[in-house]
Amino acid sequence: MAGALPRALRALGLDVRVIMPRYGTIDGDRHGLRDVGNGDALSIVGSPERARLFEADSGGVPIYFVGNERYFARDGVYGFPDDIERFLYFCGAALAAPERLGWAPDVVHANDWHTAIIPHWLKMPPALPEWARSAASVLTIHNLAYQGGFDPASYSEWIDPKSLHPRDDGTCDLLSQGIWSADLVTTVSERYAHEITTPEYGEGLDGLLARRRAQLRGIVNGIDYEAFDPATDPAIARRYSAEALEGKAACKEALQRESGFDVAPRTPLIGLIGRLADQKGFDLVAAILEPFLAEVEAQVVLLGTGEPRYHDLFRELAAHNRRQLAVHLTFDPALAQRIYAGADIFLMPSRFEPCGLGQLISLRYGTVPVVRATGGLGDTVADYQTSTGRGTGVVFRGYDATALAVALGRALELYRQPDRWRAIQLQGMRQDVSWSASARRYVEAYEDAVRAAAGARGATA
Repeated sequence: MAGALPRALRALGLDVRVIMPRYGTIDGDRHGLRDVGNGDALSIVGSPERARLFEADSGGVPIYFVGNERYFARDGVYGFPDDIERFLYFCGAALAAPERLGWAPDVVHANDWHTAIIPHWLKMPPALPEWARSAASVLTIHNLAYQGGFDPASYSEWIDPKSLHPRDDGTCDLLSQGIWSADLVTTVSERYAHEITTPEYGEGLDGLLARRRAQLRGIVNGIDYEAFDPATDPAIARRYSAEALEGKAACKEALQRESGFDVAPRTPLIGLIGRLADQKGFDLVAAILEPFLAEVEAQVVLLGTGEPRYHDLFRELAAHNRRQLAVHLTFDPALAQRIYAGADIFLMPSRFEPCGLGQLISLRYGTVPVVRATGGLGDTVADYQTSTGRGTGVVFRGYDATALAVALGRALELYRQPDRWRAIQLQGMRQDVSWSASARRYVEAYEDAVRAAAGARGATA
């Protein structure tokens, strides 16, 4: 989203700029980072630490990097004991940067708990820079399960404890401050926007989100059509398109050979890519995979990392089923592309899924998704109906192993009907899952946020 959405917005005429930390893994020379200010560091309110500001370009979009050795010169992105302080510091730098740039944004678009304090701070003049006193804010929730809990007494130099909105249990987190304060709150699919207002999916914030329902909307993510295009993808065995689908068979054969399987054109090949965790439905996969392989002539390729128990389980299953199961416990984007192109079926049985990208990529590559009807999966995959011949995948509802097994059975039955299967593939490939439509909805969201911010200022004037 941070890479593709700004380019799509830029194409619609918006002056979009991105700011992020300069993490230790970013090679400044490779990406041509330039110092903004000739070494004159930014002063950050609430911190004695100063920040360097760097700039690069990504597809015509200016990207600014906040440099600070203490906070960001590390191999990882987050998961450190001082993450709250690190991202409060980054948010302070983000508010200080526009004056250095001679730029005054109308809207600040914050993402997840890491930047959720910015909408809160934007409601606290007169300590703000001049440009920020009229700026609107949009907060996007990508995964509500991560909230940035903190002890207000430990960060009083950053945040006035009297300004905070505690949770019902008296604790505080950064995400809820952003939800309270943002002029508009979005999440990454329409269904997930509804789900998070319920106790089942609300992660303790369902009451707050329900109170802000009028300012909450879902906008489904897209994928970058330049990065994910089987007609141009350099990582796959043969390029293909909806108009010339034949090359997909060559991709399947190549994936079968790479996986150590028999080359069998009519044997269904199932791909799974993702984080090995219960959220992604791997508890259901674990429950059915061994009997499924024993009963069905099928091949399965799994790529991902996650919980050690799943590493052990799938590694052992693969050792006993080498003809049918290949397991890659790693992060390998090029292999992921080969799986999307070579598989017949893409399995994504998530317990919850704010949006999901795997099903969008699989649609683009003519690999029929089998998904659970939750969040963005339910919004983007239409269950195939034999009565109408319409649909782009197989969708099941109940979160249990039996429902998953039945859905896979349906998919395999459709696979054995080549004409029907090809129709499902083509309907998926021709579905628009790009950022173009989503970008237009974000423009509408920004306009609504500007109106809301102006109305709020007028009400308090």
